[in-house]
Amino acid sequence: MIGERMERQIVELNHPTFESLGVRAYSMPVHTFELREVPLANADEVATFATQKRNDEHMSGRWLLGHALKSWGIEDLSVLHILRNQERAPRVAYLQGMWLNLPLPSISISHSGGHVFVALADSSMDVGIDAEPSSRSLAANAFDMMSTGDELEQLRQQPNASMFLWTAKEAVQKAMRKGMHLNPRKIKVSIGQNNQNISIENSKIQLVSWTESDFQLSLAIRLKSEHLVTAEDRLLEATRSAMESDPDWGVGCKTNRENV
Repeated sequence: MIGERMERQIVELNHPTFESLGVRAYSMPVHTFELREVPLANADEVATFATQKRNDEHMSGRWLLGHALKSWGIEDLSVLHILRNQERAPRVAYLQGMWLNLPLPSISISHSGGHVFVALADSSMDVGIDAEPSSRSLAANAFDMMSTGDELEQLRQQPNASMFLWTAKEAVQKAMRKGMHLNPRKIKVSIGQNNQNISIENSKIQLVSWTESDFQLSLAIRLKSEHLVTAEDRLLEATRSAMESDPDWGVGCKTNRENV
């Protein structure tokens, strides 16, 4: 079966900080999947892809996300879907009408060099992961698109650090849930420092960078700035409050059960 074959190709990424951060991350090669094989894929979104490459990257990312969620302890993917904010940052949510409000992990997906990467973090955090082949480099005439000032001068002196800087800033953009809507030149990263704390827009971000399996990787994590509340969450909370404030709430239901 395709699922069993692909699971043998999954690599759980390891970094010394992951356990303390409550992070899990995985990678696998890009593969061609049928829509029916990927419960978290949206048919309408998939239909918009213009190339097979884009289709395969997206489907592989969603399939690996499903594997990661199951490893997290979420067995039934049929009750979930993926939503995006206005900057297209993804999150996992329960389908409307499921009446479930158990916390779901934060997610981040990246794809590059024929591989996909997925990171999960506790629901109280926002996480971002990015990866590029270690052999890849950024053209020198593009350095000023992501750096300014001393950082730019340092990058010009160490051009081989371009992918370190690129993945670090991409990971921060994802953890901030803004993608390229957050100007990378506003993100200040210390080149060559594999574990660092940075501040941006009143957020404190822990950023880790490392190389693994011929990829330069970066992962950023921060305390979530806001909690998304759904209509179902509000109704469940109102029901809970009613039960706590009125001792007789639900007596009719109890009587009906006893008379059955």
